[in-house]
Amino acid sequence: MMIGGHCDPRFRRVREVFERHFATGQELGAAFAVFLRGEPVVDLWGGVADRTTGRPWERHTPVLAYSCTKAVAATALLLHAERGQVDLRAPVGGLWPEFAANGKAGVTVEHVLSHQAGLPALEEEVPVEEFEDLAAIAARLARQAPLWEPGTAHGYHALTYGFLVGEIIHRVTGKSAGDVVAAEIAGPRGLELWLGAPPDVAARAARLSAGERTAPAGAGAAAGAGGGGDPQEATAAAAMDGNSLMNRAFGNPPIHRLRGGANNPVMLRAGWPALGVVTTARGLAGFYRDLVAGEILSGDTLDDALRRRVDGPDRVLYIESSFGLGYMRASHTFPAPPAGAGSAFGHTGLGGSLGLGDVEHGIGMAYTMNKMANAVSGGTRARDLAKAVYDSLR
Repeated sequence: MMIGGHCDPRFRRVREVFERHFATGQELGAAFAVFLRGEPVVDLWGGVADRTTGRPWERHTPVLAYSCTKAVAATALLLHAERGQVDLRAPVGGLWPEFAANGKAGVTVEHVLSHQAGLPALEEEVPVEEFEDLAAIAARLARQAPLWEPGTAHGYHALTYGFLVGEIIHRVTGKSAGDVVAAEIAGPRGLELWLGAPPDVAARAARLSAGERTAPAGAGAAAGAGGGGDPQEATAAAAMDGNSLMNRAFGNPPIHRLRGGANNPVMLRAGWPALGVVTTARGLAGFYRDLVAGEILSGDTLDDALRRRVDGPDRVLYIESSFGLGYMRASHTFPAPPAGAGSAFGHTGLGGSLGLGDVEHGIGMAYTMNKMANAVSGGTRARDLAKAVYDSLR
């Protein structure tokens, strides 16, 4: 397998891990990029972008990075909070009056950003014809009652997060989250990152491929998705239960109804603020490079956003998760190596992708790929690469 790009000699172990993943059959196509205090020290890619045609993964190959999007969308909202246009602790209904219906008058913007709003799943199935009408999907959420009292618990809002954040951004700016990202984050910095891919970008995007989908050992054990026992087993059981809150959260809007699923042009151009970012590893790592350097948000704004709002068992994922305002912190769901456990932040994406920043260590890194890992665990590829980066700093 030919690996393209460059790797600073200080980070040779990163290249070794990246190459090993291909040699052991864990990868189809992938890229990994790292900036250290603004300096590009790793920029690697390899494999094939399309399993069917054999099209190679090249330097500028983008790919849908699923929930890595959430940190980007949150940053777009935090930009306007920093400017005084949004009060994070004020009710969402003040900006979006319809949202206050059915017991949601007390839901704050902070609750939304930290997965505490109690709206992890859409109750009404969204028709395929509505997938690009983000306002219509948001209106469905506005009509719902929360599943728990907002602010009293947290649960991963896998898809609804983006429709909520996106509508708040639209109410404040009159623009979509994708337009804000293009105009104020990606565009001015020349980042290969799009929340809503233009046709030429969608045409050269890597195609996602299913990987191994076996559930972890113990799935379906007596612990079940709803009661006691080991959280990992509960997560595995929930993943196999079509009626679980986890599957309801991940399954509506029903992307699988599109031909090609997430590879469909509708998904690449729709710009869902929860999972629609199309990016290269270099583009996503550059986003974290600039975020860490204080070039997107001020240091004070970022510090406040990184303060853990929730930490512990997740009502949707069952395992422990931890969130600031839009950013994951070290937990079972975010693979921060021990050396970065107190300082790393970012977001994972379904199938294994990762975006990570670390102000203390001056790191911005990202991993993108097209071979989807186990839906429950996300695989260990990103964790292995991140550990190799931190190990190389010693």
